[in-house]
Amino acid sequence: MDVFTNYLARIQNQQQRDCMAGLLQWMEDQFPKLTPRLSWNQPVYTSHGTFIIGFARARHYLSVVPEPQGIAHFRDTIESRGYSCSNEQICMRWDMPLDYHLLEALIRFNLKEKAGCHTFWRTPQPS
Repeated sequence: MDVFTNYLARIQNQQQRDCMAGLLQWMEDQFPKLTPRLSWNQPVYTSHGTFIIGFARARHYLSVVPEPQGIAHFRDTIESRGYSCSNEQICMRWDMPLDYHLLEALIRFNLKEKAGCHTFWRTPQPS
């Protein structure tokens, strides 16, 4: 998690910093083979050079970015759990507990679907 030390230190809101630190530690514990990196000033995880999931901090929510295909696949579950989403991101409000089961399902979906992918993003991107 050393790659994210400076990123976490810049988060002024203690609740958000603690939540993000807990999430990043969970990622390290649950998915130690994923490669963590800071891209676009946000935590991103890759596998064999392909994007698996990213996280971004917004004022009122944590933005979870698994690529549009993952959101489309889990849209009913995402919405039934009380999260809002677009085709590009899932918004998990800071005042709600993070759904680690959903996050794990999204990550495992991407790992399976992108096992043979040799590009950073899936191609072509859906519109």
